[in-house]
This record gives sequence, C-alpha cells and structure tokens, in this order.
Amino acid sequence: MTTPLHVTVSRLRLPVTEDDHIRGPVDAPVTVVEYADFQCPHSKAAQENLAELLRQRPDSVRLVFRHFPLSNVHPYAEILAETAEAAADRGCFWPLHDWIFEHQDQVDPVHLALGSEQIGLPVDQVADEVNAHVRRERIEHDFIGGIYSGVHEVPTVFINGVRHDRGYAVADLLATVDEAAGG
Repeated sequence: MTTPLHVTVSRLRLPVTEDDHIRGPVDAPVTVVEYADFQCPHSKAAQENLAELLRQRPDSVRLVFRHFPLSNVHPYAEILAETAEAAADRGCFWPLHDWIFEHQDQVDPVHLALGSEQIGLPVDQVADEVNAHVRRERIEHDFIGGIYSGVHEVPTVFINGVRHDRGYAVADLLATVDEAAGG
C-alpha cells in the first residue's frame, strides 16, 4: 500500500502594503516578494535576475523587497538593512539597495559610509541612527513575516503569494510570472 504524497505550498502570510519597498507598477498583475539578505551572495545573484525580470516585464511585475538578515552568517547583514531603512526614510532605498548589491564585496562600515555619501545621504546622521537601532523594529517585522511565511533561507521569493521553488534563473522566473499573469 502506498501513502499519498502531500505537497505543502508555502504562502505569503504578510500582505504587501504601501509600507513595503516596491519597484514597478502598483497595479501590476504579478507581485514578486523577495526576502533577502544584503550580504548574501545568493541574494545578489537572485537580485540580478529579478532586475532582468523587471526589465523584460516592466508593465506586468512589481517587485517587493523585504529584509531577512542572517546575522549569524553575515556579520554586516543587520547594519546593511538598518542603513537601507535610513535611506528609505530619505527616499533613497532603491539607490542604496542597488549600491549595496553592486559593491557586495565592500560592505564594511567604512565602504558603506562612502556608498551612502555617493547617493547623497547624511553619513554621520545615518550612522548615529544605525548605531541607535532606530529602525530595528521595521527589519524585525519583515523577518518575522518571513518566518510566518516559511522563509528559512535567502533568497526566498513569492510570486502572487505562493513561494517560488523553481529556481532563480531568468527563464524560470519569466515562466512563472507569465503563468501567474495569465491565471
């Protein structure tokens, strides 16, 4: 006698709101939510492919970035997330997001300060806020939402609320997005 195989589909438990970091049209038929760690090389690779996905499907996809810093593996993960949130409060989340992933091999505090300065952030003020953990609650909110949604590694991507487990190659992402847009 064989036992039926049950597949559990992980679903996004924390709905997307205007407080999220969103790229792409607000009314796009497909929403891609990415839980990532700025210092993780796998998150960087996925980010490059997600950027290409947005380039190829500019009208049908919106991308949401959520923090899932793995501090026990990546020593600067929380500092990077807190700095990105400080940038967000100044309307510069995406420029700093892009800078961090482009310079992932140079994300120590000294280089991060240089990058922050390059995009026009008040470096000393941001450093004071990061050191005081002013935005830690925001990052914990993302992290806990990820835990509730079954995230245990980065990157983890949800497409229209369902965890995407087919891989992060552009072709895989395009196929899933096109399927989601059609259904």
